[in-house]
Amino acid sequence: MTPSARTVHLPVIHENQTTGVSTGEPHHVILYNDDHHAFDVVVRQVQKATGVSTDEAFAITFCAHASGRAVCYAGAHAACEHVADILREIALQVEVDRA
Repeated sequence: MTPSARTVHLPVIHENQTTGVSTGEPHHVILYNDDHHAFDVVVRQVQKATGVSTDEAFAITFCAHASGRAVCYAGAHAACEHVADILREIALQVEVDRA
């Protein structure tokens, strides 16, 4: 199977709620396409930030590469900011927005 024929199912990653307290309006982290890092470096950083599997991180990174942006995490605003900060550690361009 060629890489272009591969079906990619994009997950939306939600944080685990452990407090039972409402966290306000849901937010998401948007990862933008990056032309400055190797693809595998971005995949590893997405894994580090979100805790997803290699396959899920690949799918998120591929979506950002192919369409220019991808939602890589969804949850409370504070959790999204934390994920975004980890992605920014290597200067990836991300945005936190209301879902």
